[in-house]
Amino acid sequence: MTAAPPGPSGQAGASPGRFLRQWLRRDPGLLLRLLLWTAVESVPALLAGRLVATAVDRGFLHGAPLVGLAWLAGLAFSSAVGAYGARNALARSGEFVEPMRDALIAYTVERSLERAVTATRMRHDLSGVARLTRQVEIVREAAGSLIAVVCRFAFAFVGVCLGSLTLAPTAAVLIFAPVLLTVAGYVLAVRGLARIQLRSIVAAENLAQEAWELSAGLRDITACGMEESAFERVDRAALENVCAHEMLARMNAVRTMVLGLGGWLPLLLILLWARWGSAGVSAGTTLGILTYVMQSLRPAVQALVQGLGTTGIRLLVTLGRLLEAKDAGQRPTPDHAERPVTLPDLGVTAKEISFSYSATGNEVLSAVDVYVGPGEHVAVVGPSGVGKSTLAAIMAGTLAPVSGTMKWGGVNVCDIPQETRARLRAYLPQEAYVFTGSLRENLVYLCEREVPDAELDRAAEEMGLGDLVREVGGYDTALKPESFSAGERQLIALTRAYLSPARLTILDEATCHLDQPAEARAEQAMRRRPGTLVVIAHRVSSAEAADRVLVLDGTNTEQDTHQNLLTRPGLYRDLAGLWQPPGP
Repeated sequence: MTAAPPGPSGQAGASPGRFLRQWLRRDPGLLLRLLLWTAVESVPALLAGRLVATAVDRGFLHGAPLVGLAWLAGLAFSSAVGAYGARNALARSGEFVEPMRDALIAYTVERSLERAVTATRMRHDLSGVARLTRQVEIVREAAGSLIAVVCRFAFAFVGVCLGSLTLAPTAAVLIFAPVLLTVAGYVLAVRGLARIQLRSIVAAENLAQEAWELSAGLRDITACGMEESAFERVDRAALENVCAHEMLARMNAVRTMVLGLGGWLPLLLILLWARWGSAGVSAGTTLGILTYVMQSLRPAVQALVQGLGTTGIRLLVTLGRLLEAKDAGQRPTPDHAERPVTLPDLGVTAKEISFSYSATGNEVLSAVDVYVGPGEHVAVVGPSGVGKSTLAAIMAGTLAPVSGTMKWGGVNVCDIPQETRARLRAYLPQEAYVFTGSLRENLVYLCEREVPDAELDRAAEEMGLGDLVREVGGYDTALKPESFSAGERQLIALTRAYLSPARLTILDEATCHLDQPAEARAEQAMRRRPGTLVVIAHRVSSAEAADRVLVLDGTNTEQDTHQNLLTRPGLYRDLAGLWQPPGP
């Protein structure tokens, strides 16, 4: 069996109708056997009314109950024959749909892999999971059910009409006309109902995609302060899913109305005919006509309406979704996303910043003033627990100060949308985040364009990541985050920030797990990178290389160059002395 399901010329992109017709023609002998067994299943529909009429007219009304029972025994026998036919028809239907399911699974996997290796921008497409686990099963179940329903209705309708004609031609017309109008009207409404079903399927795919992206990127979302934006995206997808299912519920109301017309209107007409238009018609004939309507026709109409209205539409829409030649699950990438974006360097200005983690707790920061000029490199130093990491998070926009203002380029950070903040700055906490995926995906995660290998090579050599790239076997090697040391994870995260378009980079002891030469190399590369750099320093070498040093001591701050701060007594000179290695 080939991986791709049969379609026009064996190509993907076949319409659902053509696909189903071609699939049915793949084995004419199997189709013929299915029709024959369905005909056997429909024997009770053809004989029920005639047998009941004969049992009443020739048996019970003539005082011959044994004769009547004998004819009813024939009805029981015909029901047994019908059950045997139904059993075999179901088996033949399974022979159709099981190979179809296997082909669609193979095709779906093939298309998902093709999207993964040919996408211009790497992206996890979890809508393929929805196709493979849910939509293929919908097609399998719906195809088998619809084939059975259509065949049963066709044979039952023909049987009822023929049987009614042998009993009372006028009654046959009263049965035939409303059923024909019902089926025709429902077919006209199918296109609109299919659009509603398609909207429901797409909404389910989008919700699955958004939920996966949220769960996979929780740490990045928190680090970038994008919780609100991420929640809004998932909430929009969930609301769209709810709206789509509400429309499906309204569709059920339409189906119920159609079912009433096709299933109950013939019964009403027959009852009116029996009261006023059946002169000369025997009681057995009337009862036989009612048997045809109640036992055979109404269940067949009900199954057809429900089958076309639910199963049939789900089959056509879902199968069309699976057979789309274009990537239905892949969201279009905006035009600007493939072009490098040049962002301005950002200056950081903090005025009277205060922060505490609870209303009753002590202030971690109190009336702190900070200024970092555009393109400047500033190191933040201070004793442990003084609030350096808290200040870094506030400068990055992931924490909001209790009081005071934090501005980037003269704009209050709280007025900048979360997604814009993520593009403007890169914030690296002490514990670096490496996610499961390829090394390439980890490195270009913050990029807004496709990054060629040559650029990745330059960044890796600049940051000292080259040896690790060669060790793991290249950029497309799948990573296991737990297999890397803390220092290796920091190098990957630093290179990710180096490649990003951000023009404000904040390193909160993001090199603390590196040895001194590796730390110096990484920080030198970050300084050569365009943009503003703020480093929470834990070694004197980091402060020496900075344009200015911000000394943080609770309520007191001091800013100056490294050399100037060493010339006067104070906290910085004490810290610098502690950082210096002991003499021989």
